[in-house]
Amino acid sequence: ASCVQHRLVIRDASTLQILHLYSCMDQIQYIEWSSDSQFILCAMYKRGIVQVWSLEQTEWSCKIDEGSAGLVASCWSPDGRHILNTTEFHLRITVWSLCTKSVSYIKYPKACQQGVAFTRDGRYMAVAERRDCKDFISIFVCRNWQLLRHFDTETQDLFGIEWAPNGCVLAAWDTCLEYKVLLYSLDGRLLSSYRAYEWPLGIKSIAWSPSSQFLAIGSFDEKVRILNHVTWKKITELEHPAVITSKKTIVYKEVEKSPTLGTERLSFPPTRALASSLFSTQSKYDICQVPVSLHYIKPVADKANPKVGVGMLAFSADNCFLATKNDNIPNAVWIWDIRKLKLAVVLEQLYTIQCFQWDPCQPRLAVCTGSSRVYLWSPAGCVVVKVPGEGDFQIVSLSWHPSGDSMLLLSKDHFCVCYLEREEV
Repeated sequence: ASCVQHRLVIRDASTLQILHLYSCMDQIQYIEWSSDSQFILCAMYKRGIVQVWSLEQTEWSCKIDEGSAGLVASCWSPDGRHILNTTEFHLRITVWSLCTKSVSYIKYPKACQQGVAFTRDGRYMAVAERRDCKDFISIFVCRNWQLLRHFDTETQDLFGIEWAPNGCVLAAWDTCLEYKVLLYSLDGRLLSSYRAYEWPLGIKSIAWSPSSQFLAIGSFDEKVRILNHVTWKKITELEHPAVITSKKTIVYKEVEKSPTLGTERLSFPPTRALASSLFSTQSKYDICQVPVSLHYIKPVADKANPKVGVGMLAFSADNCFLATKNDNIPNAVWIWDIRKLKLAVVLEQLYTIQCFQWDPCQPRLAVCTGSSRVYLWSPAGCVVVKVPGEGDFQIVSLSWHPSGDSMLLLSKDHFCVCYLEREEV
């Protein structure tokens, strides 16, 4: 699905053929599929309206108008039959049922980075709340939206919450001014509290491993700390130095060069394919000998939101690898072997890392840097893929298809789909 102004376009994922075309009441600012792909919501925050379309019954539609309460966020519940709307100033969350047309209200949701979290099986929802200058967490049963548990948290300014993939443990972390991670059970008991240090800036990112065995915490001190699920104690610290010295670490460095063409291939006027190859540069990876010095940017200490610390974390689907990015070494992706708790690979790009994401089916990492290339790494090696097409297609974000067979590449104004061939076994 994609939107252009007030139009919603539904395409076939394999052929990109247009299947449906819907017109909304205003410019679409957010779209989201239901979990079963039967419905799609279109949020128009400026007008406080959400429109829902059905793919099976194309004549059916739904409009939700929040009126004077306004609208700042909208999302599906895991069952794909309820919509959660957050009103302006985070006064409440309104739960709308598409089946019974009933409405439920959740008061005092907190305005933070990640204030609503669902368990993976869709049975429970946790909501961060702020009442009387104190943080709370409420856990609801998604079947009937009844309150299961309500408890206060030992945080100064709760910044985010996230369930473990198995749905047994809820992680809550404090603002970056206070290094604190709290781990709660489903019934609201505090299982453990972790604090690495006190006074400097604290937590910047958090990621659960798919097996729920590890919790990785990225910090402003340029380290990742990994907690285990048995004692909730730290088992290791992963550092991000500017110089790679270990001979067991493979460093791939992207190099760029202009293609060389023989005079016998030139024709005047040149063909379109030849002209594009004449003025385009080629990119490849070189394996560097250690020690290797990475491009390091000294953070500006007297400005807000300093570019320092581990801002991106992601575990591979098989739980074997962890990819990280240290914001003051912006051109490098660090890939750690979780089985050995050692640094396995560093990819140093020519430009700043914009996004990376693991293949949902196998240990294969896709990286983009705002250029017209996609970078793929797997334990077998890495490769640079040039996106064909006219003009400069600058990839700023990417997303894997759940099957791992294709990938959506996004620029500021366009998108394309990259199809990958599976190897024959």
